[in-house]
Amino acid sequence: MDVIMPQMGETVAEGTLTVWHKKVGDTVSSSDILFEIGTDKVEMEVPAMADGVLTEILVAEGDTVAVGTKLAVIEGTGEAAALSPDAFEPEAPKADPAATPVPVAERPERDRSMKLSPVVRKLLAENNLSHTDVTGTGRDGRIKRGDVLDYMKGGAATVPTAPVPAEAPGAVSAEGITVVPFSYRRKMTAEHMVRSKATSPHVLQAVEVDFSGVNKVRQAIGADWKRREGYSLTFLPFIAKAVCAAIKDFPHINGHIGKDYLEVFDRVNLAMAVDLNFEGLVAPVIRDADLKTVTEIARATNELARRARAGELTPDDMANATYTISNNGSFGTLITAPIINQPQVAILSTDSITKRPMVIEQDGEDLIAIRPVGILAQSFDHRAIDGSYSGAFMRRVKEILEGKNWVESVS
Repeated sequence: MDVIMPQMGETVAEGTLTVWHKKVGDTVSSSDILFEIGTDKVEMEVPAMADGVLTEILVAEGDTVAVGTKLAVIEGTGEAAALSPDAFEPEAPKADPAATPVPVAERPERDRSMKLSPVVRKLLAENNLSHTDVTGTGRDGRIKRGDVLDYMKGGAATVPTAPVPAEAPGAVSAEGITVVPFSYRRKMTAEHMVRSKATSPHVLQAVEVDFSGVNKVRQAIGADWKRREGYSLTFLPFIAKAVCAAIKDFPHINGHIGKDYLEVFDRVNLAMAVDLNFEGLVAPVIRDADLKTVTEIARATNELARRARAGELTPDDMANATYTISNNGSFGTLITAPIINQPQVAILSTDSITKRPMVIEQDGEDLIAIRPVGILAQSFDHRAIDGSYSGAFMRRVKEILEGKNWVESVS
């Protein structure tokens, strides 16, 4: 049976084979994870589609191939049983008398926390476990599903066939330098960030927002909301709703940049950046966010974050975003200059909202009041819009957040 590169989503034409979980000669069953593939958006595990023996691997780890490409061959168990183990040994490479031997440096050990598969990540999350609790028996100390199940049963994990160093990931030199290899997700993130900065002339603008009106609603219904929904009502869905409303007045914010043109979209497909426990970022999309209420945006945001951390997202979940919000507020940051998610026009960062003294006017007098205040910062592409347009948009977002009667927006 031929193993074929699967179609991972309507928008995906190719993928990178990141890890083979089996080697030539291994017996596989349809319940086994055979390999992992990655795109510029997500990583996915692919199970074997039949029982048998893996007789041939045609695509190496790290190769990027098109959907439909033949990756490997699995022979049925009946046929494979007649083959000797030697039949699966790779042919020894022919010596090249002209080639000069080059010493190969020892490859640094992979950080197993950076290589958790979606299945393992979900299993750990569902059972309130950390990757540091479980001893991995896979290659380079990688944690497999069976390792987690063994840990949950209270049994010791199977001893790996090759020794796994116990020290921190990476190779430590005599000078005390630790080399930490990039995970596939980190490599993709690095590539995107470098390309974005090289493509777009980034400009940062920020406004200070008084969140008193929003906070009154959160305090009034917060307890009931958490009992009903199972999670807290944060400031983020209110900010998202204000952004969608402001885009109606400044539509060029909601666009994609071409070579010498700007595509402006009627609907707002809002990407919400999600941190994967310091293992990377993904930005799943709330489609038609401009048509949703604060309640619907809050539910969609929570569900996308849950699926992201459980490894359940598909490439289609992150396709066709028109604007992005990155939320760093939980870490107490004051202001962040985000990098644009290409080919979008702009990206907004929301940072910490804390009580601060503010000068307010009341009955014609200036008074000092303590208010919940936060900074919203937008990076925009100066090719598409100018500072005046972005500044006016940010002012409109601020006006909506401070002046809207939010009680009527939350159910």
